[in-house]
Amino acid sequence: MDKSFLTEFKQREYYNQCTDFDALNEILRAKPIRAYIGFDCTAKSLHVGSLLQIMCLRMLQKHGHQPIVLLGGGTTRIGDPSGKDETRKMLSDKEIESNIKNIQKVFNIFLKTNDKKIKPIFVNNYKWLGKLNYIKFLRQIGKHFTINKMLSFDSVKLRLDREQSLSYMEFNYMILQAYDFLELSKNKNCLMQIGGSDQWGNIVNGVELIKRYSGKQSFGLTTPLITLASGAKMGKTESGAVWLDKSLLSPYDYWQFWRNTDDRDVIRFLKMFTDLALKKIDEIKNKNINELKILLANEATAMLHGKPAAKKAEQTAKKTFETGSIGEDLPTIKVNKSEIENGINIIDLVIKSNLLTSKSEVRRTMKNRGIKINNEIIEDQNLQILLNDFKNQNFLKLSLGKKKHVIVKIS
Repeated sequence: MDKSFLTEFKQREYYNQCTDFDALNEILRAKPIRAYIGFDCTAKSLHVGSLLQIMCLRMLQKHGHQPIVLLGGGTTRIGDPSGKDETRKMLSDKEIESNIKNIQKVFNIFLKTNDKKIKPIFVNNYKWLGKLNYIKFLRQIGKHFTINKMLSFDSVKLRLDREQSLSYMEFNYMILQAYDFLELSKNKNCLMQIGGSDQWGNIVNGVELIKRYSGKQSFGLTTPLITLASGAKMGKTESGAVWLDKSLLSPYDYWQFWRNTDDRDVIRFLKMFTDLALKKIDEIKNKNINELKILLANEATAMLHGKPAAKKAEQTAKKTFETGSIGEDLPTIKVNKSEIENGINIIDLVIKSNLLTSKSEVRRTMKNRGIKINNEIIEDQNLQILLNDFKNQNFLKLSLGKKKHVIVKIS
């Protein structure tokens, strides 16, 4: 039974806004509830930018509440305009269904439990959105929304203020999200929706729709949008997205992402992205910052990939950085022997290894002496990598700076 969900929610810096804090707090303390978060399935995996929402679902379980994970098979077909400067790329039905299956695997890791009372409920909103009758929907649901109010929401207003196009399809997104909440309220007894602060307007729409349609009380709770101390957006690095699927990002690279956290973010991220007790974090907050970064990396990686993978990543990092040798857990790519026999340009090899994503980035990094092969700085941008560059005729270590490495093997 909940004793302090909203208290811990605030202490871990998850809290941004609530439709009725006192009333919600009273209900949460009195009985277990169901609450949901929606995730559109626009990619094969979620990335670290979605991790705070996943942690909210874990906290619901911790306090005896049951999370509902809404996988947006329907809304992904429309596209959420919130925070976007342009219309999302349209995905095929097959792509969306494949993404849903892959993304659910991540939730099965983070929300795993043997307690049936808090076991996550998975729903796909295409189940009800795909069956809607347009005329009936307009008469029953559309009448509760005014164009005046819809135009006032940031997701719409910012696009129009910038004179960027907003399709009628996207304009309807907020109504569909509100309808999701109504559907879950009716059929799953869902009392609360949680989302990022950019979803506030959409969430409030849902709370108001439920009140008008059924007279029931429901609640909205939002989290802040997370930015790094540097000002950068959470979830992206110079090498791309920090994926939660190990087929897209190795456990070692995931560990490295957390190990490389800015000093100013470490304590905040220990609160937000680990299960460490708040009292414990307060006790260790003045420890050596590098020790705290390793703790953060180990705890965050263990949660997703398991403790053995986290420990292995730490050992690989130690072996790589302290001795300059090759750790067995470093990410690996394979290149065809024929490519190497003919020679492969260093810039092309760096991009192929996913250390950087564009030739201009590679050239700039090489000018700054940031690319190494087997710990030797490479400055020649015309360098061709040949068979005799590989240790034991089998592999070499390609490095970006001091902290990012890839093993290149001949296949």
